[in-house]
Amino acid sequence: MFQQGLSGLNAASKSLDVIGNNIANASTVGFKSSQAQFADLYANSLNGVSGNNAGIGVSVSKLAQQFTQGNIESSSNPLDVAINGGGFFRLVVNGAVEYSRNGQFHEDANHTLVNAQGAVLTGYLSNKAGVIQMGAPVPLTLDKSDLKPVETTTASFAMNLSSAEKVPATVPFDANDPTSYNTRSDTNVYDSLGTSHIMTTYYVKTDANTWDVYSSADGKEVVSAGVVASIAIDQTVTDARTAYNDAVRTTPPVASDIAAAAYNYASAAYNSMLTAASVPPANASQDQLDALTAAFGALDPTGSQAITGMTPDDINAKLASALNVPAVKSGTLLFTKSGALDPEAMAQLPVPQTLPFQISLPIFPDTGAQQPMTIATSFDNITQYGSVTNPQPATQNGYSAGSWQRYSIDENGVILGQYSNGKSRPMGQIAMANFASVDGLTPLGNNAWAESSSSGPPVVGVPNAGSMGQLRSSAVETSNTDLTAELVNMITAQRVYQANSQTIKTEDSILQTLVNLR
Repeated sequence: MFQQGLSGLNAASKSLDVIGNNIANASTVGFKSSQAQFADLYANSLNGVSGNNAGIGVSVSKLAQQFTQGNIESSSNPLDVAINGGGFFRLVVNGAVEYSRNGQFHEDANHTLVNAQGAVLTGYLSNKAGVIQMGAPVPLTLDKSDLKPVETTTASFAMNLSSAEKVPATVPFDANDPTSYNTRSDTNVYDSLGTSHIMTTYYVKTDANTWDVYSSADGKEVVSAGVVASIAIDQTVTDARTAYNDAVRTTPPVASDIAAAAYNYASAAYNSMLTAASVPPANASQDQLDALTAAFGALDPTGSQAITGMTPDDINAKLASALNVPAVKSGTLLFTKSGALDPEAMAQLPVPQTLPFQISLPIFPDTGAQQPMTIATSFDNITQYGSVTNPQPATQNGYSAGSWQRYSIDENGVILGQYSNGKSRPMGQIAMANFASVDGLTPLGNNAWAESSSSGPPVVGVPNAGSMGQLRSSAVETSNTDLTAELVNMITAQRVYQANSQTIKTEDSILQTLVNLR
């Protein structure tokens, strides 16, 4: 009986140790409580002899961890991550891989995500385009460099053009005359340097179910003559424009130098236009050419009306105005009698129309960006119903440069960088691992486990897929210790300990009686 009592004392003591450890870690994030499991002992189990032997006590067969879900509580750290479901975070410490349910992470000096013990969180990084690069998990060292600008190359409009609209009173179209068009829509577009410009589309009803579309950039119409185009491509004009810009920027400015540079710039533009066209533009009458000559006379630094504060924008505008250059149609939209676009009828026009319209926008002043901007503009979601016209901005694919502002992590473990330009870009994705038998994992301390032959090899993947749980950012998984249950278990273990001590005391009393028989 002494052996039974002693084994019972040892078992009760081990149970109290486990209970005490569970209670001590009731506030440990990601902690999984344990349970002492016992087995009875028989003499024949030791020597292999069968028979009706009395039991000889109890043994601790296993200290089993309980991998049940802990409660999820909110935190103020966006890099705190809780697992809701199965799986573990995959961590690396000095080259060794370990696994944890504790998702309290922060950045180190290299922007690598680590926990309080310095274990590195692993996952999958993204490329510069924000595409997650799957493969073997690597340390999550996040790139917080500025987001590069993206030039607008596509735009899409969604609006209704009222079928009740009338043909405008003023013909031809003039962007500066609201009576020459029915409605307009503005949206921001971005050049190759990320500079924002306003793209405006104008809608002019010309007949039933027929609308012409015009465009402008920053208030500058897209025009048909070679003035703007030849200024953009002719090296002589480019050099003259550079000289003019240098004169304007001189400190202190010299009025006569500015006037002379302006005259040279305008003269080069005019000559370039005539050279490009070989002959005077077809739409330019002799009166218009005379008006252009007069415009250059006004710029003559030797004349009495020298203009000394004219910008390249002003000069371009004066040239186009003197020639009375008309705007170019971006395209013509035809609608069916049910109010939908009619691509087949558009293709049958004398000048066939297909979507998207390729609109080239001149960008002035010259900021050093790619010029002109060519935008494939879609009108697939334009309708013509009897309801009111409702102009809306287009959606487009460009944006300006942006600096990193903050993190967010979604349920799939994708780490999104949020930037000052309002854009978000995936910076990486957290990897997770799971096992055929989590009970077989080897505890390492610091809320970490290692794989073993009993657990089987890890199955590595991404959150919210297969056996992996989903993630919640700005949250932690609390300990799964049930304090009420543990306190009751502690009372029970204490009673068991006391009862086993009584068996030893009783056996001692019996032996004492036998000794006293002498």
